[in-house]
Amino acid sequence: MTNKQGYAAYANNRVLTATPAELTLMLYEGAIKFCNMAIDAVEKQDILKAHTNIVKVENIISEFQATLDHRYPVAKDFDNIYSYLQQRLVDANVKKDKEILEEILGHLRTMRDTWKEVMRHAGSGR
Repeated sequence: MTNKQGYAAYANNRVLTATPAELTLMLYEGAIKFCNMAIDAVEKQDILKAHTNIVKVENIISEFQATLDHRYPVAKDFDNIYSYLQQRLVDANVKKDKEILEEILGHLRTMRDTWKEVMRHAGSGR
């Protein structure tokens, strides 16, 4: 087994054994990674790579929106945030605008860090 195959098997197993909270964190990490890749592509004027990675971020945000549990009032707040991010991603994709992508990246990092804190508190029984 090559290193690449070994990593793929490890990554697949990691996803299959993750808790819902860990999967959410992985999605945030993926969105951040793809947003960084889009920023890099915009800087290098690689339009196709920028588009591809922006769409990946859009797909992750769409997944977050689709899985919101609207029985809880906070879901509406998250839906509004995700809708805003989706619109900004469309703007960034149309304009290939690094500044918009950096704004989105900041929001994604904040949400990821908040999620990590929620996981930490939930794990400590608070």
